[in-house]
Amino acid sequence: MASSLDNSILTDYSNLQIPSSQVVLVYTEWNHGIIARLLEGAKKILADFPQITIMEIQVPGAVEIPFAVAQYQSHIGADAYITLGCVIRGETPHFDVVCKSVIEGITQLNLTLNSPVIFGVLTVNNEDQAYDRLGGKHGHKGEESAIAALKMMAFKNSLKR
Repeated sequence: MASSLDNSILTDYSNLQIPSSQVVLVYTEWNHGIIARLLEGAKKILADFPQITIMEIQVPGAVEIPFAVAQYQSHIGADAYITLGCVIRGETPHFDVVCKSVIEGITQLNLTLNSPVIFGVLTVNNEDQAYDRLGGKHGHKGEESAIAALKMMAFKNSLKR
């Protein structure tokens, strides 16, 4: 369970050495209020690194996230991508299909692109669970996604030495 972890280990990013970089936030139109909070959290963390340029891409839904990342990387390129969305379980198997598609797409991108793609898509049973992950008892997944991006960028840069 996420609440039993020592979050100080997960959220320590103060000593990371990040050169001038570009991070792209790819987010969905669905569940706008939740997405706005995820974006806010990610931008809050990235603001500690003024050398990072932030680009934003909005896509219709979660399934479109991997396509947007792949197209941006092939045409322009970025140092990291943070994917943000919220898929809420409904009454049909659609939830399972969407979640599987997004997870597999982002995993494939991480294995093929030369830039990290961070999974910041909430997959929850209801809105209350989403808000628990936006500064509630399960942390702030927007902030945590940005920290993961910073750590992966620093890791990638350490390999160049």
